[in-house]
Amino acid sequence: MTALSARMLTRSRSLGPGAGPRGCREEPGPLRRREAAAARKSHSPVKRPRKAQRLRVAYEGSDSEKGEGAEPLKVPVWEPQDWQQQLVNIRAMRNKKDAPVDHLGTEHCYDSSAPPKQVRRYQVLLSLMLSSQTKDQVTAGAMQRLRARGLTVDSILQTDDATLGKLIYPVGFWRSKVKYIKQTSAILQQHYGGDIPASVAELVALPGVGPKMAHLAMAVAWGTVSGIAVDTHVHRIANRLRWTKKATKSPEETRAALEEWLPRELWHEINGLLVGFGQQTCLPVHPRCHACLNQALCPAAQGL
Repeated sequence: MTALSARMLTRSRSLGPGAGPRGCREEPGPLRRREAAAARKSHSPVKRPRKAQRLRVAYEGSDSEKGEGAEPLKVPVWEPQDWQQQLVNIRAMRNKKDAPVDHLGTEHCYDSSAPPKQVRRYQVLLSLMLSSQTKDQVTAGAMQRLRARGLTVDSILQTDDATLGKLIYPVGFWRSKVKYIKQTSAILQQHYGGDIPASVAELVALPGVGPKMAHLAMAVAWGTVSGIAVDTHVHRIANRLRWTKKATKSPEETRAALEEWLPRELWHEINGLLVGFGQQTCLPVHPRCHACLNQALCPAAQGL
């Protein structure tokens, strides 16, 4: 063996099996390729999959996608717990209709036979103005005295302030009410022909007329349900029953909160129902929880 042959043999052994002349190496087999790929993967950083975010999209289908019986999209609204059963119980407690509001409320204070209709509507508005911060019995007595003298816009404007004060006394804030009644009556004569406005916005613009009076006037005088009439009774009871999403501080705030969820077909009923309930059972001080059918369902009953 020559020296050149010996060197070539030695180099061939050092390269190991499968080694050949430069540029003519064998391609690695499938097993070697898998091992190499596994080695590279083991040294690469581990990527954690991202958590997919869900988007809630509400959309309307095209006309071709809408069937005749398709319902419009409904946004879930908040409503109080157990309110329907509480309402059923209140109706049961009020079934006799023997609270003061049932006999002496606004619906019973005006002369239903007085012609023409604008006189009746004027009397409705006047009884509401007198009723603020006043018990129904006192308001009814004042209205009887006024009607005995002929209660119209003209008769009020012709009555001096001192006489009017004596006729409506002892309603709450009677001095202020004398002024408001005179101012409102003058506006009605000049701008409405002796009638009352037929909208809440115009009614609340009158001196001495608030939102509760306006909504009741719309219901009683015009036969239109424009909103929920909320007085101190409705305000108190709605908060005790947690019929508002959060505690409210005023009757007007309570009205807005109730109208957000209470079905509109109940708006007309709810005022008289809760006012009578507040006069007989859910009193401002020392409520008669022991006699209330909602005692187990009322959140406030536990702390009273």
